[in-house]
Amino acid sequence: KREEIARVCREDTDERRRQREDHRDRLQGCTSKDQHQHISRSSQRLELCDRSREREFGKIFSELDAITPKHAILASNTSSISITQIAAATKRPDKVVGMHFMNPVPVMKLIELIAGLRTTDDTLQQTRALGEAMGKVTTTSADVPGFIANRLLMPYINEAVFALGEGIGTKEDIDITMKLGTNVPMGPLTLADFIGLDTCLAIMEVLHRELGDSKYRPAPLLKNYVKAGLLGKKTGEGFYKY
Repeated sequence: KREEIARVCREDTDERRRQREDHRDRLQGCTSKDQHQHISRSSQRLELCDRSREREFGKIFSELDAITPKHAILASNTSSISITQIAAATKRPDKVVGMHFMNPVPVMKLIELIAGLRTTDDTLQQTRALGEAMGKVTTTSADVPGFIANRLLMPYINEAVFALGEGIGTKEDIDITMKLGTNVPMGPLTLADFIGLDTCLAIMEVLHRELGDSKYRPAPLLKNYVKAGLLGKKTGEGFYKY
């Protein structure tokens, strides 16, 4: 069993190294253009805002609405916040759409598209064409909490944390069982560390609050890790140490 755990960990490490190298190569060709002069000429703008600033989404989109051409489509990379709510802060709700990229973006092929209540078919089609031009595959979700990806993924991760907290298995046993037993690239607890435990908790809280179903109740252990500042890879320790 020790040898099997070591083999799986080596495979994870090798894959992460390849992903980091790919990310570095791709990022070398990227530049940041936040100046209004660039934004004012854009036909489509994509918001990439940290979850800690989610209360500012309305302000951000109101500002974008004021400085971009009237025909421009405004897209949000939010993973759980209502597109209809974001669109309400603008004077062009028909041109606001969700464009949820999966992480890590250079590696993952999917973009999840979300139409708000007033998003038009033309806006959705133009956004789909943009995603396909990037070499991505697109799916479309209704504007509901978590959309498709996080509506399914986060409860899965949350249940793995419940299993760990209840002593059903060690973190290694849980991750290896799911990795080798269901052919996923990494176990749920490792994945949670890479996503960020604070992000996982925030999304579970949105699901629980908005849907009102106890099955979305965040695991107590997840809350405790976040309170302790153990947020995963970005802080050097979560369920695992990095």
